[in-house]
Amino acid sequence: MPSGNSTKPRDEIQRLVSVMAALRDPESGCPWDLAQTMSSLTRYTIEEAYEVADAIAGGEPDEICDELGDLLFQVVFYARLGEESGDFTLQDVARAISDKLERRHPHVFAGQLPGDASELNAQWEAIKASERAGKARTENALLLDDIPSGLPSLKLAHKMQKRCATVGFDWPNTAPVMDKVREELDEIQQELDAPERHQAALEEEIGDALFAMVNLARHCGVEADTALRKASHKFANRFNGVEELARSQQQTLTDMSLEEMEAFWQQVKRQSQA
Repeated sequence: MPSGNSTKPRDEIQRLVSVMAALRDPESGCPWDLAQTMSSLTRYTIEEAYEVADAIAGGEPDEICDELGDLLFQVVFYARLGEESGDFTLQDVARAISDKLERRHPHVFAGQLPGDASELNAQWEAIKASERAGKARTENALLLDDIPSGLPSLKLAHKMQKRCATVGFDWPNTAPVMDKVREELDEIQQELDAPERHQAALEEEIGDALFAMVNLARHCGVEADTALRKASHKFANRFNGVEELARSQQQTLTDMSLEEMEAFWQQVKRQSQA
């Protein structure tokens, strides 16, 4: 990571804006960048956001810095497209988020005394609810209307449940949530035990169970997406250990039985917990 650079941060931001303008220059710009639209960029933005998350999980500052730069470029790209269409500029984007942050932090910017964590969270949700109410008066919006349907499914479920909780549509504690999880698992079993399996019904029941598990995670103060990501990384590490153990014994996974691989799995698991 560069250090000791005397260039002011705002100069580098302006340099990035200039680079973006050059890439979009109709005469001398990059053909790929010139062909992009807001719609075509969205999948790259999602990929870059996940790459930032992976870099943070890896804990390497240089990698995090690099991936954040890729994500920042996405924002600058959208702003350039907005400027070209006459809809908004990067300054407008920065102004909008600054206004929102100041509005949502009156304990910092409006001289209000800060409360404890629960009071601050309630204040945050109340301000967001007021903002949504203002939109509803002009757009006749419903409570869940402004939650992006294209969010990753675990995040979508979490945001919907959290939003409904703001109007009291929520379980009071984890006990009934656990009951709901068990109920949904029983319904999956019923579909599996049915004389004729209906794939669509089975998919629906598994979806209900996943939704209930997200709700359980939320009630436990756990981010379901983060928990699943960590579990996936843990699985990958242990499975890699199984493969390495097999190689050390001149075996290949495809030639091993499930019981043999399970024995290796338990060995790797014990080693990881030691």
